[in-house]
Amino acid sequence: MQNDMVLLHGWGMNQGVWQVIMPELEFFHDGEVRCLDLPGFGNAQSCPAPYTLHAAAEQLSEQLNEGSLLVGWSLGGLFALYIAAHWPEKVAKVVLVASTPFFAEQNDWPGIKPNVLNTFKEQLVSHREKTIERFLAIQAMGSESARDDIKQLKALLNQYPAPQEQALSAGLEILQHDDLRSLFVELSVPVCGIFGRLDSLVPYRAIEKMHALQPEFEYEVLDKASHAPFISHKKAFITALKSMC
Repeated sequence: MQNDMVLLHGWGMNQGVWQVIMPELEFFHDGEVRCLDLPGFGNAQSCPAPYTLHAAAEQLSEQLNEGSLLVGWSLGGLFALYIAAHWPEKVAKVVLVASTPFFAEQNDWPGIKPNVLNTFKEQLVSHREKTIERFLAIQAMGSESARDDIKQLKALLNQYPAPQEQALSAGLEILQHDDLRSLFVELSVPVCGIFGRLDSLVPYRAIEKMHALQPEFEYEVLDKASHAPFISHKKAFITALKSMC
């Protein structure tokens, strides 16, 4: 019996995003394939208070069986790394999808520019839906099928309840401030990654920095993909994931 494969979505999203590849995943993975909503997103309407990465990750970890294979996309990757560090018995392996241990740009670290996250935080107060739409557009940027990707993402997301406002706000805080680089270096659980070379949220240079921090970190870069490679380049993504499981 193979371990569970557990898929964790990104900011503003929900488990619906994984529906595009579920049939393929269930075909090649012998164990159970599960999609979990991060606290406050989709069907997981219960939020910890205060909403911190630790509190939300702990809530999520309680839903995992031992030895799960965690596939974390974007913000979901931060959750996967945190769970692997604090509850390692729950995790056999982490696969990061367009994710990094630290998302914010700094002098020595490529990432999301501070003004981008600050703008999202300001707009979230008055234009929640528009803010999420803008974020979807950034995620698809650079992809040859960007318009179709966004349309498909929106349709999948709308099948589930809208996210809680405190989860959206806290999620941006986590993306801006939670730095898991030292944790990434010391992790006892194996980690690998799948990235898009055209990703504006996780720049290619960040992948090189991750490898410098953790030389055993194995990864694959899909040349024409952006921040949602499992949607824009489904076949190549499945092939990469299959090789890592």
